[in-house]
Amino acid sequence: MLSQNNKDSWKEIQEWLLSNNIEDVECIFPDLSGIARGKVIPSEKFLSGLKNNSLFIPYDTLTQMVTGHYPPTVEGRNLTRDLRMIPDAKTLRRSPWVKATKTGQIICDLYTFEYEEVNVSSRQILKNVIENYTKQGIRPVVAPEIEFFLVQKNLDPDYPLEPAKGLSGRYESGSQAYGIEALNEYVMFTDLLYNYCERSNLDVDTFLHEGGSAQLEVNFLHGSALDLADQIFLFKRTARQAALNQGMYLTFMAKPHINQPGSSMHLHQSLVDKHGQNIFSDPKKKYSEKFFHFIGGLQKYLPEASIIMYPNVNSYRRIRPDLDTPINVSWGFDNRTVGLRVPIAEPKATRVENRLPGSDVNPYLSFAVSLLAGFVGMEEKIACSKESSELSEQVDRTIPYHLYEALQIFEESKMLKKNLGENFVKLYKQVKNDEIEMFSDVVTTWEREHLLLIV
Repeated sequence: MLSQNNKDSWKEIQEWLLSNNIEDVECIFPDLSGIARGKVIPSEKFLSGLKNNSLFIPYDTLTQMVTGHYPPTVEGRNLTRDLRMIPDAKTLRRSPWVKATKTGQIICDLYTFEYEEVNVSSRQILKNVIENYTKQGIRPVVAPEIEFFLVQKNLDPDYPLEPAKGLSGRYESGSQAYGIEALNEYVMFTDLLYNYCERSNLDVDTFLHEGGSAQLEVNFLHGSALDLADQIFLFKRTARQAALNQGMYLTFMAKPHINQPGSSMHLHQSLVDKHGQNIFSDPKKKYSEKFFHFIGGLQKYLPEASIIMYPNVNSYRRIRPDLDTPINVSWGFDNRTVGLRVPIAEPKATRVENRLPGSDVNPYLSFAVSLLAGFVGMEEKIACSKESSELSEQVDRTIPYHLYEALQIFEESKMLKKNLGENFVKLYKQVKNDEIEMFSDVVTTWEREHLLLIV
């Protein structure tokens, strides 16, 4: 039943499990929100299922909302329909936070019973975009930076979050961007997280303290888009577990605190040809035509994909220019206020930094739409605007104000339907629409405070 490639993969996985004395395996995949779904299976049963291609998951798992509910408006719901989970041997890693047993984790791709790719799964969406580049002899190289907040444990969701206390036992009172002493307040956490990442083969580069109270950032080493999306997906699990081990929560919410900066996931992007040469640079002109067309594609099409980069109701609370968040797709050299920044770098490191996405994104979909927009820009030879040396807030806003607006723009995008597939656009739209409807039923603290005794 196994192909030769699958036989080699099965042998590789078996040897790794045995050499590491792994007892249980977490078979996981990202849903539309980037949340890990799957099963925990004893190693022997996992190997048996892998050998027989009998690792199954309900199709409807892909359609779950961020709340865990199944959206009632998705057409063709069928809880009895299963998909095959085919593990990717390259993603096999330890789950070092699990104490009860020696546990491994592996990311699975999803296939139908007929072994057809499930093109609405977010990992497959990214693989399809990368394939567009491969056909042109080009390889995308990315380097993500992701921010998060450490907060006190919060057992009552109605109660505002408080920053986690550091070694001194005190709360941070103000902005400590790049503060070394502020970062050292959380050295017990960062040391543990480094340890977990090393044991999980996650290539984290540096930690720094960001501008919010107990807000940190992690930078990843550059590499292939699929590998880095996998690493961000796994890093979110790893970081949350490290924080729980230290008696605190870690959140990737885009805007967890009032009057504090939000958390972003910046994405550095470059393209290399089959010889490893950066195609954004040009010895004669410094920057190539493809470089400017890539930016032009980002400017034209990223607003249409806003709902991927700002996927939740909370995401839009982050888009405030007074808190260093871009509100448009203007671009500039070494301008950290615009949506698209070009760092000053030597030719081989020429890249475009997409500063729009929040840290709450599904990394696979966020990478996919950013790389897709740039690819189509090069295909259509889209001219970019003049580079901006102004502050972002001095340029008109082009990012939607809320999820409803983003949803409408997304649904009307011909480019996204053509390249991501109408089925994906329809499914994602239905899931997000039902999340909005659920949120609209909630009575908030603001309403109780300002309307209860007045109106």
